[in-house]
Amino acid sequence: MEKDKLNIEETTLAVDLSEATDAVKNGSFEHALSLLKIILKEHPDHIDSLYLAAVSSRYLKKFEASKNYIERLLITVPDMGRAYQELGHLNRDMGDEEQAVVHYRQACELNPALIAGWNFLYQYFLKNNNKPAAEHAFEQINKLKSLPSVLLYIDQILNEGRLGMAEAKCRAFLKENPTHTYAMSLLSEIANRLGYFDDAEFLLEKAVEFQPDDGDLRMKYASILRKKQKFAKTMEQVNILCDKYPENLNYQAQKASEIMQNGDHEEAISILDDILAKNPYNFSTLTSKGHAQKTLGRTNEAIKSYQSAYKIKPDHGEAFFSLANLKTYSFTNNELESMRKQVERIDLSLRDKAYFHFALAQGCEAKGEYDEAFFHLEKGNKIKNDQSQYSIERMEKELQAQIDICDEIFFRDLGTGGYNTKDPIFILGLPRAGSTLIEQILASHSKIDGTLELPNILSTAQSLRGDDIYGKLGNYPKSMESLTPEQRESLGKAYIEDTQMHRKEAPMFTDKMPNNFRHIGLIHLIMPNAKIIDARRYPLDCCFSMFKQLFAQGQEFSYGLAEAGSYYKSYVKLMDHWNRVLPNKILRVNNEDVIEDLEGQVRRMLEFLELPFEESCISFHETERSVRTASSEQVRKPINKEGMERWKPYAKNLKPLLNALDTDLIKPEDIAYINK
Repeated sequence: MEKDKLNIEETTLAVDLSEATDAVKNGSFEHALSLLKIILKEHPDHIDSLYLAAVSSRYLKKFEASKNYIERLLITVPDMGRAYQELGHLNRDMGDEEQAVVHYRQACELNPALIAGWNFLYQYFLKNNNKPAAEHAFEQINKLKSLPSVLLYIDQILNEGRLGMAEAKCRAFLKENPTHTYAMSLLSEIANRLGYFDDAEFLLEKAVEFQPDDGDLRMKYASILRKKQKFAKTMEQVNILCDKYPENLNYQAQKASEIMQNGDHEEAISILDDILAKNPYNFSTLTSKGHAQKTLGRTNEAIKSYQSAYKIKPDHGEAFFSLANLKTYSFTNNELESMRKQVERIDLSLRDKAYFHFALAQGCEAKGEYDEAFFHLEKGNKIKNDQSQYSIERMEKELQAQIDICDEIFFRDLGTGGYNTKDPIFILGLPRAGSTLIEQILASHSKIDGTLELPNILSTAQSLRGDDIYGKLGNYPKSMESLTPEQRESLGKAYIEDTQMHRKEAPMFTDKMPNNFRHIGLIHLIMPNAKIIDARRYPLDCCFSMFKQLFAQGQEFSYGLAEAGSYYKSYVKLMDHWNRVLPNKILRVNNEDVIEDLEGQVRRMLEFLELPFEESCISFHETERSVRTASSEQVRKPINKEGMERWKPYAKNLKPLLNALDTDLIKPEDIAYINK
């Protein structure tokens, strides 16, 4: 009976909405609004009804009512491009052109398929003699006008998060039009958002073959290659774009980004300066320049770049977050107040909101305002967690598979083999566990090159999953059982060759991808002589530090206290397994031991690596090199205890973390402190 009632309500809603939609199309706005008010009385958060009510109210010149409907809409769907476009229309009709432009830009950034928004921007850019921007808008308008209406609709619903419906309609269209490159790019974007990166790459590779002169298509292809961390291929695509379209500043900025990724930050800064000479108000370029300066240790220059960026665009959350992420910057009261105002805005993208929340958490903590700091941490992490597809159960299953497959019998049966190299030093574990500090210490040795978080082992593991293209567990790690000695040697050799671009002249080098701890079995099979260091930190310090950090990508287990605690527990369980089945293979280095006895731990690590002691490893903070992680500023200071017990002011909020961790790992007095 309850189900029948629900079906009747849904049918009634659909009929009423259809009638209201037809009324809007026919210009009967009073009639449409009366119908929509009835719907909204029963369904106050109904997205389509709120949108149509805003449109109808605007046409009736009920501007305040229109604004209220849009604000209610944005509370429900903060990243809806059409809502921002409607805000643009509203401000245009009220005579506020400058504010209209802001909202049209937001709309087209969130949903590039909005012709009306692009039309207004085109006229505005023409009037203000912004030729490059006008040309870009004009190209976008022509491209959208040339599309079949069904693809425009798919683009709309895709950009509003209706992925299932968008995928079904896109596949149906491609069945009839298998070489339509825009449809291929839409399906690749759906695959990308769902995490099927192999599908996305394949679709875009084929699309670029069909239309090699489509710059936007090639840019999307380069972006997915970068996401898969195929840096050489990405660089190749970006170079093609810059050669074909030398005046396009977006392509130049992407080239600078790729050059940074490959380690030449000086060259990247030079390109970014050229862009700024042509467009000094390019806030995103200033932010990128700040990132390059930070990596090179030029902190004061980075601060000026970030500040210049937010002065141009006060709601540019990334600039404020980048200042906070220096971990050494103190926000002024004016900056904090500005961020508080921004985060209260309804018309702010979720991306910027997350940046502001994490920046405010850092700023409030520095002033001892811990309750407000935790409020912002919770808000920022919730935004990221809601956008994530992370599952505690799925991760536990994935790590357990390593334990089940890679046991003593597994290694005994496979026997010796792999590529005979002693070059790599894998520093692995969890983020925020002290791996950057260990890397900086070791990279200060004359025989060791410090590189970065290299993706190669993760890519090798991915390649062993077999036919898994839909995010399931696939054949890995079981597929390792069938690796021949030749394949193991080939995979090890490929790792050394592919990572050569990140090295200099030293005989050894570091790879500090933390998630490599999941693949120690694979590392041992393909490079049995590689050295492995497990960077470990006390769980409360480590997990809370992860929760406080907004990572550039990945590490989705950090966006919740329960998720972080569960991941830490699973990590310890897996590391205990590796130590059992591969005795003496891994050196565990506790962050607290390094802080208490730096020289003793340095000697211990160098002895494990079979290298002579060098004094430069003790004065690691004086070593000049690029450091790209969130800890870049900390490792440029002498050893200190600043990072210890930073969780204590937040103890009353940490019960979800405590409940997820193995209490055997935690000091009894700390359990009591949280539970008091």
